[in-house]
Amino acid sequence: QVQLVESGGGLVQAGGSLRLSCTASGRTFSTYAMGWFRQVPGKEREFVGGIMLSASYTYYADSVKGRFTISRDNAKNTVYLQMNSLKPEDTAVYYCASSLAVTTLTSHVNYWGQGTQVTVSS
Repeated sequence: QVQLVESGGGLVQAGGSLRLSCTASGRTFSTYAMGWFRQVPGKEREFVGGIMLSASYTYYADSVKGRFTISRDNAKNTVYLQMNSLKPEDTAVYYCASSLAVTTLTSHVNYWGQGTQVTVSS
């Protein structure tokens, strides 16, 4: 079992920045690929970004590429999502995800966090 707890969400104006954190407990954090997804009411949860076990490779949805950066600190069992140049359309609940292999698919995620709200005002 892996437990994931997100933090860092909140309200920010368009063009601003936020950093989300996700701290893991349970099974060895460094054995899992990590990712971030987001969801708005009435829509499916969508992939935002992911990072491989070694942190040597990151990948992003086109909608956030160049604005968001994902990183991980295996010593702290924590993954981060730095969000810059935020837009109102980035408003969503953001979920931390853990999987055995890199994935953009919600069906391949093994563990989810509880989610943290990000609201970007125009």
